[in-house]
Amino acid sequence: MAITKAAPPTADSHEPVAGSPDTRSPGTGPAATADTTADTKSAESKSAGSNSADTKSAGSKSADTNSAGSKSADTKSAGSKSADTKSAGSMSADTKSLALIVLLLVLVVLQGPIRGALSAPVMQSWMTVFVAVLVQALPFLVLGVLLSAAIAVFVPASFFARALPKRPALAVPVAGVAGAILPGCECASVPVAGALVRRGVTPAAALAFLLSAPAINPIVLTATAVAFPRNPEMVLARFVASLLVACVMGWLWQRLGRTDWLRPPERPHHEGQGKGAAFWGSVRHDVMHAGGFLVIGAMAAATLKAVAPASWLRTAADNPLVAILALAVLAVLLSICSEADAFVAASLTQFSLTAKLAFLVVGPMIDLKLFAMQTGTFGRGFALRFAPATFVLAIAGAVLTGAVLL
Repeated sequence: MAITKAAPPTADSHEPVAGSPDTRSPGTGPAATADTTADTKSAESKSAGSNSADTKSAGSKSADTNSAGSKSADTKSAGSKSADTKSAGSMSADTKSLALIVLLLVLVVLQGPIRGALSAPVMQSWMTVFVAVLVQALPFLVLGVLLSAAIAVFVPASFFARALPKRPALAVPVAGVAGAILPGCECASVPVAGALVRRGVTPAAALAFLLSAPAINPIVLTATAVAFPRNPEMVLARFVASLLVACVMGWLWQRLGRTDWLRPPERPHHEGQGKGAAFWGSVRHDVMHAGGFLVIGAMAAATLKAVAPASWLRTAADNPLVAILALAVLAVLLSICSEADAFVAASLTQFSLTAKLAFLVVGPMIDLKLFAMQTGTFGRGFALRFAPATFVLAIAGAVLTGAVLL
């Protein structure tokens, strides 16, 4: 019996041999391993990217948190500053209240000595002059302040460019004559002149108005006529002398004045407000500003009036030149309102008409309260130059006019 052997597998045979290295499970081998490695790296990369995005998101949230904390800190700081400001304001109010209470207590405790001091003849004379100057000047000061505020708020700046000549030499006499339309005294003319300068009027013309308005307006001339019923020429002499001095001073300032001598009058800004609010804001500013200097001038005039002996006036009247200088100085010291000074001059019967005219011309142009008000409005440098020049020219104008008309 013959035994048949199995033929060995050929190369074309697809049957695996047991134990052969070609017998592999799916997903094994070098290529599969490489794919698996690539997939692993890709997954790790995505995971790292996701972690990085999470880190950035966490950082952004942390930055937002820090920013919010910073804003919160700023808000707390602002609130703390506001609280500090309110606390300081409250302390200031408490301090003022305490000071007022202490002052009232001192007055109550010392009322006996104070009453005795005020009952002295010198103090009674001082109080009489002080109150008289304030009562005479305050209504016209308020009138001037109202007119000044009206000019500043309601009158456009272009009006003055049209109303006054463009040449300053011609604008000065026009402004001087325009002073006749203001029914007020020197206390009213200072704030009005300041408003004119603020509105662009040349300072020379504004200063001519400042000097002429208190002396040649209808109320003053009427009062002069009433005070001198037997000397009607005094009215014309006062008008001519005052207008002449005002124009000469305006021309001198135009010729010799310097810009740094005149401080522009200050005015609080009222931007964004209505005309009514701006008007009353301007009134409050000028009343507080000019009124304070008026009180200082009235106190100085009352002090000099109470101290100067009356015998000096009788001695000065005997010499014509000394009489003119004495009444000019007296006009500066007394600081009488221009609506009332004619009656005071008429009562000085021992002096000549020319000396009385010097009193009437000098007083409305320069006195103690006017000097204080001009210092506060235009600056101390201006007042120290303007006042002496005005005083000298006023005396010269009165003497020249008196020699011709009286």
